Amino acid sequence: MNTGMNFELNAPASIAEVVEQLANKTGARVFSGGTDLVPNLRRRIGTPPVLVSTDGVAEMKSVDLQGDHLVIGAAMPLAQLLESDKLAGFPALLQAIAEVAGPGLREAATIGGNLCQDTRCLFYNQSHWWRKSNGFCLKLDGDTCHVAPNGEHCFAAYCGDVAPALLVLGAEVRIAAQGKDRWVSLNSIYEDDGRSHLLLKPGELLVSIRIPLKAAQWRSGYLKSRLRKSVDFPLAGVAVALRLDNRGISHLRIAVTGTNSRPLLFEDFSVVPLSITDDLALSAIDREIGQSIKPMRTTNLPGLYRRKMVAVLGRRLIEGLTAPTGKNGV
Repeated sequence: MNTGMNFELNAPASIAEVVEQLANKTGARVFSGGTDLVPNLRRRIGTPPVLVSTDGVAEMKSVDLQGDHLVIGAAMPLAQLLESDKLAGFPALLQAIAEVAGPGLREAATIGGNLCQDTRCLFYNQSHWWRKSNGFCLKLDGDTCHVAPNGEHCFAAYCGDVAPALLVLGAEVRIAAQGKDRWVSLNSIYEDDGRSHLLLKPGELLVSIRIPLKAAQWRSGYLKSRLRKSVDFPLAGVAVALRLDNRGISHLRIAVTGTNSRPLLFEDFSVVPLSITDDLALSAIDREIGQSIKPMRTTNLPGLYRRKMVAVLGRRLIEGLTAPTGKNGV
């Protein structure tokens, strides 16, 4: 099959070189692991003339304790992170990483690549000839959303496993560009737009992720629903982090993936603090989340099923994390 792939591949040795090439080479894209990008290129979803690899940037392939944070380089392979004892205090993150694809893909896939992966849809993640025969779609080359034909919004879903775990842990990300370097909340880099869900500007690079060490004081976990027991992206994924006191749950964060064009974080619940056994309060949380999630016909299972799975997974996590054995995850 002729994939039409024809590009220049560069492998700089420093962050400065990477951002310089991203800024000055027209159409350049970051290459980090390639487990999301390469399948898209094979389907002629995007034709970047230049790929800039982060594999040779040592600073982006480390896990270090820096002050009151754990800092993870964005080019760290997921398989290596699973073996790091420095992540032991963050069970939600370890569980999410372990749920990404399969062991072979985790050897190549990176944590930064997982955070920045493209949104997905049944009508988008197809071969070029399939998409052409269907008139393409609103996300790429077409003018109609086949999920919601009468609208002008793309509902392609963000399906990363790692983002919700990091969101409930209060993670921040370091963004580098020429002449600029800043830390921002992970939550701030996403937009609920299937065509342009990342708010990174051209020439900007996600360099690393930092998690406050105090997040280890929270009980946390991650669960997902998928068709097969491995490999598949989440139809719905939920991360929960909570703290307990003598009244019950004193602090609660819930993050959802697979339903919208961005991962969603919920943390300002009106019913918190709440008793562990307060079913009415838990139902109110389910309704509050249900008002924000928008699972559409972007997968081969209906949105209603995925909506219900968010509630099921959230309840399952809260029950497991509040049990006596739930301290280190579910």
